[in-house]
Amino acid sequence: MCGIAGILNLNGDPIVHRTIKAMTDIIAHRGPDGEGHFIDGNIALGHRRLAIIDLTEAGHQPMANEDGTVVISYNGEVYNFKALRNELKSLGHAFHSKTDTEVVVHAYEEWGIDCVDRLNGMFAFALWDKKNRMVHLCRDRYGIKPLYYYLSRDILLFASEIKAILQHPEVRKEVDSHALLEYFTFQNIFTDRTLFEGIKLLPPGHILSLRTDGSDSISVRQYWDYDFREPLQVKDMAEYEEELDRLFVQAVRRQLVGDVPIGAYLSGGMDSGAITALAAKKIPYLTSFTCGFDLSSVSGMELHLDERERAEALSYRFKTEHYEVVLKAGDMERVLPDLIWHLEDLRVGQCYPNYYVSRLASKFVRVILAGTGGDELFAGYPWRYYRAVNNQDFGEYVQKYYKYWQRLVPNKVIHRLFQPHIWEEIKDTLTIDIFRKVINSDKQDLTSTEEYINRSLYFESKTFLHGLLLVEDKLSMAHSLESRVPFLDNDLVDFAMQIPLRAKLRDLDQIIKIDENESRSKQALYFEKTDDGKIVLRNILARYLSREYVNGIKQGFSAPDASWFRGDSINYVRALLMNTDAYIYKYLREDTVVELVNQHLRGEKNRRLLIWSLLCFEWWLRTFIF
Repeated sequence: MCGIAGILNLNGDPIVHRTIKAMTDIIAHRGPDGEGHFIDGNIALGHRRLAIIDLTEAGHQPMANEDGTVVISYNGEVYNFKALRNELKSLGHAFHSKTDTEVVVHAYEEWGIDCVDRLNGMFAFALWDKKNRMVHLCRDRYGIKPLYYYLSRDILLFASEIKAILQHPEVRKEVDSHALLEYFTFQNIFTDRTLFEGIKLLPPGHILSLRTDGSDSISVRQYWDYDFREPLQVKDMAEYEEELDRLFVQAVRRQLVGDVPIGAYLSGGMDSGAITALAAKKIPYLTSFTCGFDLSSVSGMELHLDERERAEALSYRFKTEHYEVVLKAGDMERVLPDLIWHLEDLRVGQCYPNYYVSRLASKFVRVILAGTGGDELFAGYPWRYYRAVNNQDFGEYVQKYYKYWQRLVPNKVIHRLFQPHIWEEIKDTLTIDIFRKVINSDKQDLTSTEEYINRSLYFESKTFLHGLLLVEDKLSMAHSLESRVPFLDNDLVDFAMQIPLRAKLRDLDQIIKIDENESRSKQALYFEKTDDGKIVLRNILARYLSREYVNGIKQGFSAPDASWFRGDSINYVRALLMNTDAYIYKYLREDTVVELVNQHLRGEKNRRLLIWSLLCFEWWLRTFIF
């Protein structure tokens, strides 16, 4: 796991070494074990190394083939690299290291850029093909590893983190108003934009190729996408369980490769618990880590957010060396400046607990296993899908689901959120069209409940899961920690997408009978308390955990901020957001923000996600713009 950066001067100007070095220096946290730079006239590749496999100098990057015609700067882990290396050896390729990086170089020599189809793992890399005068930027299927780029008439810049691109003198630090609209609608950005004007995020499963032979032709193409669908022939549940069990065990074992200490996150949930159970069989005295919360000033549903007791019980069962960090309200306040500097690309919900637990883990291990992806693959959020399955047509489905995913500010209010000059720029951008494009409008022939929910699984994997992965990468690499996600093994994902929905969700026959006009309290009791979802996964994970753990009600990893924002952190919220001089009011209207925040402080609405996003945006502006 590493950090990469690069420059291509399209006008032919030679690269100045100090420029590429500045880009890699600022992401040194991603690779404290070494740095390297390759310059060939108007192209430069930079690298910061976090040594995980083959800790010798043989793993130094940027790495070239024997004659120097293919050079790569690579970030990631390809878990099937040993099998690929054996195949490439049989085809005549010679290897000088034990790294997966060198396997990618020779795979490109043998199969061209389509070699990415053979890579099972997480990766983002830049590859210079000198013979064909081509630069390729590639990102893994799911977007586990980030890759940003800036393209103008004269230059292409790219890097693992935006802050590296900002080191180049051509790039101006300005806010992308259209991305800001997406963020305050979805608490996410669904397009390839970022909050930085002109800087884009290469989408997951995509390749950007640029020819430098004078034509400067560029293409961005998708080589893989999710495909949740019902099988033509449904097998017995036992057959799905046996194959899923085999693939899950295989995925965890694959991701234990490495020449450094490996640990595991351990919450009280079944996904991380089962990964820990399997890893502990292979690694004696596996180290595990949990983040808990001080609930002394918490009330309501948030009283159940601390999972330390369940995690400790699992640690005892699997004999892990277990460590915990316990957070209080003030811990959010003190960490926000550092967190935002590392996060830089604002996404999804409260993530400061991730920062603290990854910092803890980094004191003991170099690699950490996480349970991310299990919910999205196996339908772990039934209360979301069930809101949009009883439809007249595809249009009604989009409207219902879009309404639910307006996580921060709904359409009826959002026009009042932005300053007039900002709204004038973005008023013609319809976020429902952005939403519909992700849902994929060529699937308008959906008719059954299964088809609608499979579309929802597709959407959430493309957006919500992607946001979680970006956050996980940034906040683990902030502490030079490599995070791995066994649920996103290629073989496991391919199989999971073809499991019939009725093996994942139990209540399909009942849900369409719910009256949309039912009282809010009764709907909330069902949508938010149901233990439906992930049925087939629960069945196989029960082989490693007790039924008590696998049949529990779904609980996310979240701090009790709704209570803290009204209590211990209320003065902090007021100081930052009820301040006329706050930078956010150069873009947002103060009266609207104060009105929405006060609704939370008075206990009228739960606006914890919005308050978190406003705090983050204020610190983002302070850190990067002003």
